[in-house]
Amino acid sequence: MKKLLSILVVLSLVVAAFASAMAQDAVTLTVWESVDGPDEWIMQAAEKYSEQHPNVTIEFVNVELQDSGTQIALDGPAGVGPDLFAAPHDKLGELVSGGHILPTVDAENVAAAVLASAAQAMTYDGTMYGYPTSAETYALYYNKDLIETPPASFDELKDWAAEFNEANPGKYGFVMDVANAYYTILFTTMNGNRLFGESGLDTSSSYLATEDSIAGMKIFQSLNKILPVKAADMTTAEADAAFAAGEAAMHISGPWNVTKFANAGINFGVAPLPALAGETPAASFSSARGMFVSSYSENPEVAADFAMFLISEEMQALRYEITGALPAIPMELESEVSNGFVAQLEYAFPMPSVPSIAAFWDAAAPAAGAAAANIWDGGDVETEMTTLDTAIVNFAAK
Repeated sequence: MKKLLSILVVLSLVVAAFASAMAQDAVTLTVWESVDGPDEWIMQAAEKYSEQHPNVTIEFVNVELQDSGTQIALDGPAGVGPDLFAAPHDKLGELVSGGHILPTVDAENVAAAVLASAAQAMTYDGTMYGYPTSAETYALYYNKDLIETPPASFDELKDWAAEFNEANPGKYGFVMDVANAYYTILFTTMNGNRLFGESGLDTSSSYLATEDSIAGMKIFQSLNKILPVKAADMTTAEADAAFAAGEAAMHISGPWNVTKFANAGINFGVAPLPALAGETPAASFSSARGMFVSSYSENPEVAADFAMFLISEEMQALRYEITGALPAIPMELESEVSNGFVAQLEYAFPMPSVPSIAAFWDAAAPAAGAAAANIWDGGDVETEMTTLDTAIVNFAAK
């Protein structure tokens, strides 16, 4: 009897110890994301992850993408913030300088697994932070009923559009918003030239008055011959409307217009941008959405592991299925149109993520748009770009 009691006591102690260990291993992660799609993705991903890790409970909390950077600065230090949260990549400099996020775990392998532009977007001052979950850029829409094969270069585009315009009065071979820096920046990227330099962090120069940038903007100005309208009359709204009405053969825009053009009954495709020089498509601005591990998290290893799970092929396919957002990893999609944008992402570069980038878009980008408009309307390219460079550098120095 004594032996039996001893065994029972030992078993009780083992069960108690196991229960205690299980309680210690139980982890609850709080994840911030937006509604209208990303929320459903996180909740489905959480369910899948918890099947593999029964001790982990993941709680979704709605904090919209544009608010998370401000909110983490308040809630993180107060101890009521998330373990993992979504933010746009151009908030990266602000998040790093504020000490709100941790570096990417196993950054080398993460960078190798995702698109090059997405990896670059998550990198600040040589260190990778976060895990990219979707990417976005613009490319060349083309109306298949008007043009069979999109041109490989802007020289070819000009030649084709000139013939098309002559044969089709009232229609355009090519349209785009010609005074929007988000789009016109592509013409400054000849031979690898980039806004704020290769790293996107050199605010001592905008790199918009370099020889390559000026050469590219002269190509931009030459397009006025095939789209002879004032800049003020060719905004995003006008360009979108022309393509949606079947009045334009080609248009530079992003995935946000796919549904609009499809609903308009346009038979269209999407291809990489024409080349400025050589055979490589022109570089476009790209943006990436990432999940970032909070530096205030009590479970950073588990948070990082869940973030890694979110960039697996299965979870990236699920996000695309639910939200329509382009994957941040290289993968073939069923949609020909989506694959056109994915192809352009291979040549895209992320918008700079310096801490002052929000102010850049508020103040300097309108100046860049004004410079593009002046150039389009016949202004001297070198003068406009030199003036713009000085304005942006002075602004960045404030």
